[in-house]
Amino acid sequence: MRGTAVLATTTGALSPADFFGELYISFWIPTAVLTAALVIKLPSIVKLWRDSLLRAVGGLLLLACCVFVFAVPSVIAWTNRVTGVPNVAAPWVYSLITAFCASCLLLIVAWRNGPADRSRATRRLMRWVVGVYTGVIVGLWALFALADVPRERLRDLDTYYATTPFMREEILLYLAAHTAACLITYGLIRNWVRADGLDRWLRGGLKALALGCALNLVFDASKLTAVVARWTGHDLDWLSTHVAPPVVALAAICIAVGFILPHGGQYLQDRWRVRAGHRRLRPLYLLTRTVDGSRVPFALRATPELRLTRRETFIRDALLRLTRHLDEDLRRRAYDAALDLGHEPGRAKALAAAVTVQDAVATRRRSPDSGTTATLASGPLVFPGLATDPGDLSGMGGLSGMGGLSGVGNVAGVGDLAGLGDLAGGPDRAAFPEFAVSSDFTDLLQDIEAVSLALREPDEIEAVRALAAASSTSGTSSTSSTESTESSVPVHE
Repeated sequence: MRGTAVLATTTGALSPADFFGELYISFWIPTAVLTAALVIKLPSIVKLWRDSLLRAVGGLLLLACCVFVFAVPSVIAWTNRVTGVPNVAAPWVYSLITAFCASCLLLIVAWRNGPADRSRATRRLMRWVVGVYTGVIVGLWALFALADVPRERLRDLDTYYATTPFMREEILLYLAAHTAACLITYGLIRNWVRADGLDRWLRGGLKALALGCALNLVFDASKLTAVVARWTGHDLDWLSTHVAPPVVALAAICIAVGFILPHGGQYLQDRWRVRAGHRRLRPLYLLTRTVDGSRVPFALRATPELRLTRRETFIRDALLRLTRHLDEDLRRRAYDAALDLGHEPGRAKALAAAVTVQDAVATRRRSPDSGTTATLASGPLVFPGLATDPGDLSGMGGLSGMGGLSGVGNVAGVGDLAGLGDLAGGPDRAAFPEFAVSSDFTDLLQDIEAVSLALREPDEIEAVRALAAASSTSGTSSTSSTESTESSVPVHE
């Protein structure tokens, strides 16, 4: 460090290597990643403070951040200067590392067994870990008090004092404790990863933690090799000063990712699913907005889940207002046409519904005063074909989040929707047993996402519409011909 200062004074500027060396990237990058992990976890920790696992995760991440902050050479020099004791930062950093090791073991034991596991064996194991590693920390400070280490070493203390009495034992003690913790943690995680029933985010987080433990073992091997080389009169200090720091920095990043992934990955997946659902409903939402020109009120602070629920509610309310204009016969013919065009039944059902909704919207535009809602009889809200109680909407999927069908729920006597097929003017479902779509349009309210996705393909919709119209024309001609023939046949009494 003093050499760098002399070089800067001589040349007037730091070289790129010296500049990045002064930044201590191998220390600050993992500190930043660990801090980010702690910040991500902090809201959950504060909200669920009684959860011992979350508190343990927070404590572990905080200890890991402290290890890297106090291991920076400039911070080591500051610690020594403030306390007035040469190299006092060494037992302090070693103690932080040891406490971090103990936290890892305790967390893995509690995490794997679950907070409900209060068996005697689990409690005994956790007490054993706390007792052993507390003893190690006490031993580190006792050995430092006995050692004679007057010369300050900021980067190579482990190898410089590798042969010094008591300091030699202190170095071996912290490395042994660290190695044992990493081996045990790695073994526990490897066994856990192989267990069944883990979701992909938890499994990925465990794999990252296992990789972090494996890299920590590489760090220990580098340090021990350099120390043993000093005992035998060889110089492998570069393993301790140049290899170990970046390896342990990478290990810390893996550990941070391991704790972030199960929580952060699931959170992002849920957010992505909600936003994707919101986008998939956009075509049908834009179409139903034309029913009466209304729209979902914009709320700046609304959560994605609330926005999705409001869009679903708006669409279903609009479809209920279109009930009088929904043509069941057109829907049946469109479904048959979609099947004839080679679409599978589910896709054919969605395309037929899209054609029917577009036709209903156009009909309502032409005659807006012909009735805005279906005539509903008084009585409980019943959806035929659903195995639910009359007042229970749980069988309708998204309707359960509609807040009482929004605007429809306030209508006096929502009534029995069993007659919606008759209101549409379509024949009874029994007349068309091959048409696997409910004639009361309940399934339309359930399948709004599939209908919205079908609206993204206008060419397919037009092809279905054209074929359905052709079949209607041919059906009408055939009916007229049959009636003419029957009228010419004499009736025998």
